Parts: sequence; structure tokens; C-alpha cells
Amino acid sequence: MSHNIPLVEKPKSRLPLVAAVVAVLLVAAAVLVFVLTRGDDEVGADGQPLTEVTIGVADASEEYWDTFATELEDEGIELDIQNFTDYLQPNPSLSEGAIEVNQFQHLLYLAGYNVANDDDLTPIGSTAIYPLGLYSNDYDSPEDIPDGETVVVPDDDTNQARALLMLQEAGLVELADGGSAYSTVDDVEDSSRVEVRAVQADLTGASLPDVAAAVINNDFVENTGLTFDDAIATDDPADASAQPYVNIFVVRAEDADDETYRTLVEVYQSSEAVQEGVLDASGGTAELVEVPAEELQATLADLEEQTREANAG
Repeated sequence: MSHNIPLVEKPKSRLPLVAAVVAVLLVAAAVLVFVLTRGDDEVGADGQPLTEVTIGVADASEEYWDTFATELEDEGIELDIQNFTDYLQPNPSLSEGAIEVNQFQHLLYLAGYNVANDDDLTPIGSTAIYPLGLYSNDYDSPEDIPDGETVVVPDDDTNQARALLMLQEAGLVELADGGSAYSTVDDVEDSSRVEVRAVQADLTGASLPDVAAAVINNDFVENTGLTFDDAIATDDPADASAQPYVNIFVVRAEDADDETYRTLVEVYQSSEAVQEGVLDASGGTAELVEVPAEELQATLADLEEQTREANAG
């Protein structure tokens, strides 16, 4: 006898459902991890994404850069700090777009770079001048140095000219045509009160026992057993002769009016914590200055013209 046994339908596989559930859970987990880890690096105090700016510097280990970066987050900016140990790299990196801003140089250095490379990198804000000092074992002021004595200055081009301009400001020398950022000891007029001799920069301090005074670069002052407070004269940041040595924020020319980059300058100059950090990092020698961008750019144009003339000569 035949029996019709009803066929039982084969159970459907649950794998697609399980896979879908797993996929949903994985997506949810990824979203949760993103939310928990994005932190202040991605969003500002208002919850909006931060605008990232990459800046090239030569002293990223200084604590004030971290302070600066933290304060910029309140302005909606995430600062990516790139350190350069070779001064020859930050400007080409800026020109090529690897970074967007740099802050490591003074105006005279930038003028030389622009002329040599037919570039138009542009300053948008000032930071500080690091004074060059005149030191003496025997005299307390430039006025006390007798006529006819000898003063030594560094022999490298940039600091030699700067030292001579400082000596002129102190009333010790007169320079041909009033002097410039390219003056040398050959430009010291015979009518000057003192004689000037150029020696290797790291030897100016060692010369002090044999001369009336010496202009010593900041890097070598403490190596001679002196302190910055021992200087009997320094650059005057308010004097026009010091302007080529103002350190600056620099961008590509087409970005000179960019509001985000201008905000970097505003925060740097207005933050007490940042400014105190800069002073501490310099051993108290930095002269903080706020020079308008337009004035910096005008000074740069003059320095570039002087550089071309000096090169042509």
C-alpha cells in the first residue's frame, strides 16, 4: 500500500541574515570608534570641523608651539607643525606646496632667497627680533670706549652688516652712504671713533681680552661666560636699521590675504602664553614686535632691490 508522505520543506539558510547583522554591527562599531577618537584634533569647540594648516618651523621642540596649536583650536584651526633642521628647506617646501606657512627666518634672509630663486614668498606678520649685543670687559657703555680703540664684529655677511649698523647706532662708527644690510668693514669711514676688525663669529667673545669691545652673536654669548644682561648695547627694534632682522610668518604671494593664515599671526601676537613662551625660549632676549604686514612687505621689496644691486656690484 502506498502512502503519500508529505515532503517537509528544507529549512532556509540563515547565513545571509547573520551576515547582514554582523555588517550592521561592524558599521556601528566603526562609527562609535570614530566619534570617540576624533577628539579636538578634528572638531572645534563649536563641534565644526577644524581647518588644518601646515606650518614649517625650525624649533618645533619649544613648548610655545604646543601652546600656540592649542589656542588655535578655539579659532577653528588645527595646526600641523613640521620641523626642519636645515634652513635651506622651509622656503622651497612652501613654494612647492608641501607646507602652507613657515616661520623661521627674518626679512633679510627671505629677501636673499626670493632674489636667488626668482620667487615671491611674502611676509604676513612679525614675531620678534633677537638682538645682537655689544660686550666689553672694560667699559660700561659705548660712550666710555676711547677713540682709536678696536672693536671686533662677526665676519659672516649677514651679522657683519648688522653689527656695523648697530655700532653706527651706538655712535662708534660712520658707514659709507649711511650703511645698509650689506655693509662690510670696508665701509667704515676714517672719521669713525673706533677701528673695526672682523673675525670668525665664534671667536668674537674670545677676542674680548685684547680689544675694547666685541659684537657677539646670541648663540655664543653664554659660551664666553657672559650673560645677555652684560651687553652694553643692542639693536633697537624701533630703529629702521633693525627692520631687516624682524622674524616673520611667510606664505605664498597668492595667499597673502588669506584670513586663516592671518588668524595665525593674530593669535601668536595676542596670546600672553605664547609670547611668554617665546621669551622663555630665547632666554629673555627676544624683542617682541608687531609690524603691519604692509610695512613688512614694503621693507622686503626694498631689501630685495638692495640684494639685486649688491649682487650686480
